[in-house]
Amino acid sequence: MNSLVLIAAETETHDQATGWGTKLPLVPHPSEVVVSLVFFLIVLWVMKKYVVPRLEAVYAERTAEIEGGIEKAAKAQAEAAAALDEYQAQLAEARAEAGRIREEARAQGAEIVAELREQAQAEAARIVSSAQQQVAAERQQAVVQLRSDVGALATDLASRIVGESLQDSARQSRVIDRFLDELEAADAAPSTGRVS
Repeated sequence: MNSLVLIAAETETHDQATGWGTKLPLVPHPSEVVVSLVFFLIVLWVMKKYVVPRLEAVYAERTAEIEGGIEKAAKAQAEAAAALDEYQAQLAEARAEAGRIREEARAQGAEIVAELREQAQAEAARIVSSAQQQVAAERQQAVVQLRSDVGALATDLASRIVGESLQDSARQSRVIDRFLDELEAADAAPSTGRVS
């Protein structure tokens, strides 16, 4: 450190002797320019040898990362677009399938309804036919029962009116049949005379 002070002191005395500091106060001394130039060249060499290659490596690495990121983003975007297209195709296919299934269900429903309607109509016709047969059988049975009851009552009444016994079964049967035939003829006559 003493040597630097000595060099600075010598330079100062030399400058005073030459008049460098007073004549050109803003222009640096030539020795300062040389020393500064040497230090600048050393710093420049160190920067070029060690710092610039590291900066270029970092720059190249960052560029590669950014380009790789851009490629990855483009690839991901292409995959997303393909996935979206596939999804939309599957969605359209699913909608078409759902529409087809809905139409099949409607057709099957209509067939089932028609089949059930036919079965219901057949069952109703069978029930009506059975009921009509049962009513006819019960009517026939009632007519037979009524015939025998009316015949017995008519015989008993006729016996009382005539005063003689009508216990002969052949005679009783003829009288009852004639009486019932007259009743049926009397019932049929007013109904044929009506206008519907």
